Amino acid sequence: MPRVPHDVLPPDPFADDPNDPAADLAALDDEPAEQVDAQTRADLLADLSDLAVYQALLESRGIRGLVVDCGECDQPHYHEWHLLRASLEQLLSDGRMRPHEPAYDPDPANYVSWDYCRGFADGVTATESAY
Repeated sequence: MPRVPHDVLPPDPFADDPNDPAADLAALDDEPAEQVDAQTRADLLADLSDLAVYQALLESRGIRGLVVDCGECDQPHYHEWHLLRASLEQLLSDGRMRPHEPAYDPDPANYVSWDYCRGFADGVTATESAY
């Protein structure tokens, strides 16, 4: 994708505004990365490995990603495969995940839970090892 020169973009509507809503996000760039402990690192690497398997098994069947029930807002969050991978990789490298846009108008039928993925992968493994 070609880069758009900065001078042809519309002006920032919050330029020089002390109440710029994105000011807090800019401060995140200045924070040092937090190191994850060895157990968390191992768990994240296992999740990334599992995610690759789940995507390989389910994407061709029309599954777009995972749904996770949020403990903070009690709402389901829908994550497409590549966004979830990027979030896990960022957590692994930076010790935190940055805010991101939720899936736009997701169809819940196109997303499954981690537990569903584990069961599906176990079923495929059991079926293939039986032959």
